Amino acid sequence: MGIDQSLLPATKDEAGIVTTRLDEIVRWGRKNSLWPLPFGTACCAIEFMGVVSSKFDISRFGAELVRFSPRQSDMILVAGTINYKLAPVLKRIYDQIAEPKYVISMGACACSGGFYDNYATVQGIDQIIPVDVFIPGCPPRPEAILHAIIKLQERIDKEPVARRGQPRRHEVVEKFKDN
Repeated sequence: MGIDQSLLPATKDEAGIVTTRLDEIVRWGRKNSLWPLPFGTACCAIEFMGVVSSKFDISRFGAELVRFSPRQSDMILVAGTINYKLAPVLKRIYDQIAEPKYVISMGACACSGGFYDNYATVQGIDQIIPVDVFIPGCPPRPEAILHAIIKLQERIDKEPVARRGQPRRHEVVEKFKDN
């Protein structure tokens, strides 16, 4: 427990030095400290509660700090049916999350409208906000949620750290959605 002994200096006169690149540290911090905002509207939210419990232990992936404020989270987990009356609320909450922000669409209803093929249900939240990872199932198992977090972490590890003046990820997505 604690600091690895190989990183400590051998004597008091030696200084311990660790060298790496700044973007590697930033990506490591981002992927290991995902603070989810659960946007649960149906039974899929109950499955997310199971993932946060000690049996599945989402804290192994750095996502145990569940926040219910968009300004304190960096990942929104949409779980359940979204109707057109609720869509502007989801968009506003998404817009309030600071960059970089990530989205997981959880369950058949959030991914594709589920078995609600009617005038009131949004047929997939990717019509409203950009989605990073889709979790199929009705309801999806807790293992599938953990798998989606791992896939999101792999994606974060590959994406470049935004530099000043470069377009942000959601601005690039919006540009392609317009075309």
